[in-house]
Order: sequence, then structure tokens, then C-alpha cells
Amino acid sequence: MLQLLLADITKISADAIVNAANSSLLGGGGVDGAIHRAGGPEILEACKMIVAMQGEGEDGCNTGEAVITTAGKLPAKYVIHTVGPVWRGGKNNEPQLLANCYRNCLRLAAEYDLKSIAFPGISTGVYGYPKEAAAEIAIAEVTAFQKNSLEMKVLFVAFDEENHQLYQRLLEEKGLLFP
Repeated sequence: MLQLLLADITKISADAIVNAANSSLLGGGGVDGAIHRAGGPEILEACKMIVAMQGEGEDGCNTGEAVITTAGKLPAKYVIHTVGPVWRGGKNNEPQLLANCYRNCLRLAAEYDLKSIAFPGISTGVYGYPKEAAAEIAIAEVTAFQKNSLEMKVLFVAFDEENHQLYQRLLEEKGLLFP
């Protein structure tokens, strides 16, 4: 089941919310900063443990990969952190890396037997990925996954009206959302 919401992802009660993280996993701006602030220090501590396990000089999470932590004080049970690609014109494997973000988040959710997951727009903020192209990839990856796992509820969470209208149009065009 797919659902589209115009909301603050930090207020979503889902089994997992997805954090559009940076590779350090230590917080940042945008969605990442909002999740760390709202979730409290438990999320940062869990991220530091992941970074420590990676070894010195390694990032906590590579582009396209995903890791899972506690959600701290958030209404969700878990936070799945994924690192989207920085847009460099589309010639540096950005579409594949972004698709991997969605695939790896969904794979982790399935491994943890989660029944619901909420996605923000990954890489569409300061990483500069064109919003419509990113939304197309998000929808394609989620619908491909759902063909094999119909039990998981997927929420696309738009923080602003522009993104909400974009997702609504694309989902309606594909017959996945009805007005």
C-alpha cells in the first residue's frame, strides 16, 4: 500500500522513517538535522557506534547504502539512514545510486520485518538532485519492491506543497494514487 502525506517526517508514526543522511552519519542540515534534533542523543550515539565499527578513516555509510538505528524519542520505532548521491549532472551513476538508496532501505525494512516505512525526498535538498527525476526513481523502486512484498505500507512524506503536488501528479499518472 502506498500513501502520500504532506507532513514533517519526524512526526510520523511508522515502524521506520528514512533519514537522508550524510556519509558521516553524525547529523547535518535538512531532514538529517531535523531527525537528529527531534530524536535526541540516542540516534547520534547509535550512529557513532556504526561509524566505530566501520574502522578508522571509513564513512559510517557509503552512498547508496543504508543502516538502521533506534529512533530515540521519535514516534517511529527505527530510523533507516541512507546516503543519497550528490547531483553532478547525472553522469556519475547518480540514478543507480539513488535507486540503491530506496532498495537498501526497503531491504533493511524487510529484514527487520517492518510493516511500514516513510520516505522523504532523498538527495533533493542540498544534494541538488532534480526533484521530478528523484521522485520517478523513488516511485519505481517502491512499486517494484511492493510487487514482492505487498504487506509493507510505504509512505512518501513531502515536507512542502511543491513536493506533495509533484508526487501526487506522478502517482496519479501511474494509477497508484487516486484523487
